[in-house]
Amino acid sequence: MDKHWKLVIGVLCCGVISTAPFAAYADTYEGAEAAAAYSEHVEMISEPVPQSAYKTEMEPEKSEGTRVLNRTEEGKAAEEVARKKKEKEENEATATALAQAMVNAAEAQAKENTNVRQNVVDYALSFLGGPYRYGGNDPRTGVDCSGFTRYVLSNAAGIQMPRSSGSQATQGVPVSVDQMQPGDLLFYGGSGGINHVAMYIGSGKIVHASTYETGIKISDWNYRNPVRIVNVLG
Repeated sequence: MDKHWKLVIGVLCCGVISTAPFAAYADTYEGAEAAAAYSEHVEMISEPVPQSAYKTEMEPEKSEGTRVLNRTEEGKAAEEVARKKKEKEENEATATALAQAMVNAAEAQAKENTNVRQNVVDYALSFLGGPYRYGGNDPRTGVDCSGFTRYVLSNAAGIQMPRSSGSQATQGVPVSVDQMQPGDLLFYGGSGGINHVAMYIGSGKIVHASTYETGIKISDWNYRNPVRIVNVLG
């Protein structure tokens, strides 16, 4: 056995794999190419990849996927919160607008009622000093108390009233002294029941067709104690 093969056998027997002998005689022996390939294989498997490395390499991908999922869920939750907040704000705005519309409507109605009442009062006062005539229907030519209130309400507000004061007392809605407003009717009575009607004009005063001597005039509302007060204007 020549020197070369003795060296190879010696290396293998010692458990030490070295590519030096093969490299030294690469130009001379055909086995040099095989030795080089074997050497490369040994180097590739000489340091095996630990299992922890595979675990480490997999974890970032799994962790990233979890983070993406969490971001998606957080985004949906944030969108839901924003949606509920917007819906609440819209509901509150609608409720506020509705309440304001109701207030505006009530104010407009009150203003209209005030205007109607003032128009009725102004119309009644335009006949101050007019003549009194029992059974009369026109304040320009002569009128009694119920004829006066009937004429004024019909022409100033379009409200048709019965002819007598007793019948007029059954119309409208009864109110108290504290509730009466301009345009309301006050009824006065005696032993025979209601015998006179006047119209409240505000500030504690009434206008009425009183007597032949005074005609249509202004008096205090309580110059006599009223037995009934009614609101016929609404």
